[in-house]
Amino acid sequence: MNDKKTRIEIYDTTLRDGVQAEGVWLSLEDKLLIVEKLDALGVDYIEGGYPLSNPKDEAFFAKVRKRPPARAKIVAFGMTRRKGRQADADAGIKALLDSEAPVVMIVGKSWDLHVREVLRTSPEENLKMISESLAAIAKAGREVFFDAEHFFDGYRADSEYAIKTLESAVAGGAVRLVLCDTNGGSLPEFIGQVVEDVRQRFPDVVIGIHCHNDAGLGVANSLSAVAAGARHVQGTINGIGERCGNTDLMSIVPNLVFKCGYECLTTGAMQRLTEVSRYFSEIANLPLRDNQPFVGLSAFAHKGGMHVHAIRRSTATYEHIDPVEVGNSRRILISELAGATSVAIKADKKFNIDHDKDFQKKVIQAVQEMENQGYQFEAAEASFDLVVRKILGGKWYRRFWELDHYRCVILQTGQAPTSTEAIVKLHIDGQPVHTVSEGDGPVNALDGALRQALLPHYPSIDKLQLIDYKVRVVNPRAGTAAKVRVVIEFHDAECGYFGTVGVNENIIQASWKALTEAIEYKLLNEQEKRNIE
Repeated sequence: MNDKKTRIEIYDTTLRDGVQAEGVWLSLEDKLLIVEKLDALGVDYIEGGYPLSNPKDEAFFAKVRKRPPARAKIVAFGMTRRKGRQADADAGIKALLDSEAPVVMIVGKSWDLHVREVLRTSPEENLKMISESLAAIAKAGREVFFDAEHFFDGYRADSEYAIKTLESAVAGGAVRLVLCDTNGGSLPEFIGQVVEDVRQRFPDVVIGIHCHNDAGLGVANSLSAVAAGARHVQGTINGIGERCGNTDLMSIVPNLVFKCGYECLTTGAMQRLTEVSRYFSEIANLPLRDNQPFVGLSAFAHKGGMHVHAIRRSTATYEHIDPVEVGNSRRILISELAGATSVAIKADKKFNIDHDKDFQKKVIQAVQEMENQGYQFEAAEASFDLVVRKILGGKWYRRFWELDHYRCVILQTGQAPTSTEAIVKLHIDGQPVHTVSEGDGPVNALDGALRQALLPHYPSIDKLQLIDYKVRVVNPRAGTAAKVRVVIEFHDAECGYFGTVGVNENIIQASWKALTEAIEYKLLNEQEKRNIE
């Protein structure tokens, strides 16, 4: 731990390096919304993109000038001038200046292999490309950083030449030297040794670190760099990025703060890490990574009966920090491995059954029987909530409708697009309600018809969002007659994130059960909230 609260600069490259990840796409408005979230979090620098690479990145810088962040500095990313050209005549340099970003990051080659094989130029020309490009940016009054691409591989191959690229960058006006483990294959000990050497050679320049995660060491390597003197750390939200991703800011920041004693971000920002992580996943339409450290749904989840029993006595037995510190929450998972303690902890806050051992045994028995049929409740806490309610009965559970029937009709004609229609008939307050809806598939169509029937009576369900849908075969040896387990994740302003589960030989019936339980869960919780108020 540090005796003094040294501040570590946090540089986010989600909007440039992060979107190079497979399957990631952000609209212009998405990028602007993410800037607002990062700025509120207290990130020091936000890299917006490469203005010469595509019209969207060019438009981003024009838009962000009209919606500037309150605290963070926007960074434009670009390359050194092309070989054999003057920097002030280079289209890339011009685009960086035209972006009007207050900070510019110039990436240059630090590995002689890339100089020879990629740039196909001389080592001397590469050094001029670096110094002249940075000088052109600095001359225009912009703060200029140097991104030393492949620095650690370059240092390993020819350390003196790698250092010369940094000297050229400083000569051109660089105020940050960012050392990149671009291939992500270095080990923490080597990272620390190299950063220490660079820090001693350049004592008056802030040293930064940019690690990729190809060996699963992005966070570890970044921490090693900081321990060796780096004071500027780069990464992305949730560690997204090309290939195996980048250093995960949602992990590196709490490690720097809670484990190493540094200052990062702004006061109160740590409690918003989980919110920002999940916000990004939602806006980028990416599934949550449940086992993500600090902010994942499973980061503070406890399943085994022995673990849960210990947690009840002292949370420090199986938690390295309080989940509240990063805006997360403790979860007690219910499964066939759970004991009475798990049930008591899970249900006691709401249902007050801590001392009712007979009831706890009934719940455990019900869970074990259902799991034997293929159910799993780790990701379906709302379904477990309904199991408890139905066993308790009375004020804890009521039906909001009765199903008469539903049907799904799928029409495929020649090469025309497939159309799906769902018909749902319910009885609500004794009155029949009959609705029809089209959808992209049977589940989407059923969801639409169900909501049409219920919205006039329960308008709040309009705010219930389906954000993830997963199907798994329970007993694959049964072939096409196998049972399937459907787990659906929802988000609601009142209930937060929650999941439901359905199991059946028929995927539509399994999906119907998960859909209806989500609506039941929301309505029951709203009813209780009104009764309390």
